[in-house]
Amino acid sequence: MSKDRYLDEFPAEGEPSQRLRSSANGKAYKESGLLSFWESLSRTTWGEAVFRVVTQVVSIILVLVVIWGLRSFYNALQEDPQTVQQAKREGVMAAALPSATPTEIPPQLPVYQASQSAYLKGIPRYAQLHTTIPTRPRTEVTTYTVQVGDTVFGIAEKFGLQPETILWGNYYTLADDPHRLTPGQELFILPVNGTYHKWSEGEGLNGVARGYNVTPDVIINWPGNHLDANTLGDWSYPNIKPGTMLMVPGGHRAFVTWSAPRITRDNPGVATILGPGSCGTIMDGAVGTGSFIWPATNHWLSGYDYSPSANHFGIDIAGALGNAVYASDGGVVVYSGWNNWGYGYVVVIDHGNGWQTLYAHLSVINVGCGQSVYQGDTIGAFGSTGNSSGPHLHFEMMHDTYGKVNPWNFLP
Repeated sequence: MSKDRYLDEFPAEGEPSQRLRSSANGKAYKESGLLSFWESLSRTTWGEAVFRVVTQVVSIILVLVVIWGLRSFYNALQEDPQTVQQAKREGVMAAALPSATPTEIPPQLPVYQASQSAYLKGIPRYAQLHTTIPTRPRTEVTTYTVQVGDTVFGIAEKFGLQPETILWGNYYTLADDPHRLTPGQELFILPVNGTYHKWSEGEGLNGVARGYNVTPDVIINWPGNHLDANTLGDWSYPNIKPGTMLMVPGGHRAFVTWSAPRITRDNPGVATILGPGSCGTIMDGAVGTGSFIWPATNHWLSGYDYSPSANHFGIDIAGALGNAVYASDGGVVVYSGWNNWGYGYVVVIDHGNGWQTLYAHLSVINVGCGQSVYQGDTIGAFGSTGNSSGPHLHFEMMHDTYGKVNPWNFLP
């Protein structure tokens, strides 16, 4: 190695090598050249303009670079939804406040595609293809056609009403008599328990309401009556068209009784209003024991039970057409024949001790007026005469002091 090369590679302490000196000299030359060019440019009229142009170009380039970077980042987020969630967790994406006039329509989010395993792990639910409509209280009166086998009690239970409401709502069809019920009849079914009143000329609201034990506003305010208190006028002579049917919710009245009055051997003439089966003067006869037996072989019912609330004051004993009917106790026959009040063929026995018994809807009568009978004697046969829907025996018990009583309390 030559001395000059050695000195260049390994200079003396404190002196730079020739290569370093050359590099430094070149850099200084370049810097001095650029400086000289700028100084000469500054001395011309183009210096300031060039500076401004260069500055604007650089600014535009920087803005474009930033926009390109943000767009690339945004596109990457759209392609990978998981990145969005991660960015939210790390606080990378800041929620922008909504503006009154948005300048950009937000992109539509990708549709979530669940895997089959997601459905298998979930709770199965079955679609209901119908709408369940809750039960709403009725305000209007509806109708029902009586079917074979229907009774006042059964119809009342079907519609959640009391038996007397069925009778009160259909007085012009049933006349308060449950035995008038026959298949094919069209009955009014009231929305709630109460009565149904047919408005007559000259009636007043106060009087009608008092007759049903309610106040006038109960009738006026019932929605189904469609009455307007502002246009009714004077309640004593209200503007209600005669023949209008009005619902009286909660109203009640006394029944128009259809059952036979008490007939004794002392006053058999009272029965003349009942029909041709009434008897004339009756001489003394047999007296009962005071205890009673069943008037038929069967000891069960085929229809109505004893129910004063439904205007039914006896029991309907089951039996076939022609089955024998027996005297429940000894006594004298005070009525024997047809009854115009719906009983059909009837026998009434006065037992001489304050008791009377009645046997109705008979097909055959085996005894006559004034005849003495004894407990267990055959007095007739099962039938379906009068207001009856099928063969049975309607049996009643009456007492001078207690009136019409429940036979179940006295039969063995």
